[in-house]
Amino acid sequence: MTKPLTARAWDAITSLKLTIACLAFLMVLVVLCTLAQVELGTFGAVSKYIKSFLVWWDVPGTLWSIPVLPGGALVGVVLAVNLVSAQARRLELSWKKSGIWIIHAGLILLIAGEFVASVFQVESQMAIEEGQTLNYIEGRDLELAVIDVTDPAFDDVYSIPESRLAGGGTIGVPGTPVFLRVKAFYRNAELAPRGPQDPPSPADRGVGASIAVRPMPPVSRDDRVNQTAAFVEPVAGGRSYGTWLASNVLGAPQSFTHEGRTYVLALRPRRQYLPYAVTLKKFSHDVYAGTDIPKNFSSLVHLSNPSRGEQRDVLIYMNQPLRYDGKAFYQASFGKNDTLSVLQVVENPGWLLPYVSCVLVTLGLLVHFAIALRRSSRRRQGVQEA
Repeated sequence: MTKPLTARAWDAITSLKLTIACLAFLMVLVVLCTLAQVELGTFGAVSKYIKSFLVWWDVPGTLWSIPVLPGGALVGVVLAVNLVSAQARRLELSWKKSGIWIIHAGLILLIAGEFVASVFQVESQMAIEEGQTLNYIEGRDLELAVIDVTDPAFDDVYSIPESRLAGGGTIGVPGTPVFLRVKAFYRNAELAPRGPQDPPSPADRGVGASIAVRPMPPVSRDDRVNQTAAFVEPVAGGRSYGTWLASNVLGAPQSFTHEGRTYVLALRPRRQYLPYAVTLKKFSHDVYAGTDIPKNFSSLVHLSNPSRGEQRDVLIYMNQPLRYDGKAFYQASFGKNDTLSVLQVVENPGWLLPYVSCVLVTLGLLVHFAIALRRSSRRRQGVQEA
């Protein structure tokens, strides 16, 4: 007799074959991710194969991308559902098994914590000099910032993601009358003074008119960054303001004025603005006496959040981050003769889950051994009475 569809689906979900298939596919993704690090780097490869629900393939010569494989996030979800379902089906629901249930719950929570971290964790940096105050952090991705600097008291910042620039075409800048026509985009390029042998530059405004842009393969090492460049033409009110070169390696300001308002173009690391400010009061780089061996790195910062009426000093040092407003600020690096501190900023909504998981596993073991000890004691008492 053929089983009902629901029974067959339940058998498939709790099947050991599904468990093995998920584990095997995760190993395949790990291998593909490892191989892809040569071209994409660690962060790019992990994002493409491990953190994604689907692995996408960019069709050569087009702007199309098609899914070709399930990503690590999707396989992880299927594996978690499989393990939870198998436990609910096979494990006896009774008091004497309560310790095992608690242990399994802790292990499932550990997997869930890893899943939340891999999918939702966001890493960025705050590079801050002594005496400097910042209210933003910067990620690895780039943005083309269109900044209205007309008001001397504050700037209005409008952001266009790097991925949107790569798509080309015409891009409207929300909140402004400005449109940008992307003439060319280079993920990585060599920028050098234009020589007689170089073709004319697409840029006819700013420093870009005297710079040659030579395409280069994207970098793969995580300690290097792409020298990204884009030629863009701002258009507003039916008027073109010329073609400009924007790049994350250009320090020269690129600006134009439309109807009395001045706009600056800057290709830079993508910023996330914070509702509070951090001031670096002092950075300390301690070494062991008589040697150059590092002993400790620490940053004394002042946290200012007027909306909460909060003003306080915090010392950030190795393995002792500042946790505030869902973010953790870790001491990561330094520079400029010990006057610059680089803080790694991690936003992980599931950072507490591994700790809760360890508590549950420990509690489950204690309960299981307590129940086993109680049963063993009762058996010994029964033997003695007999």
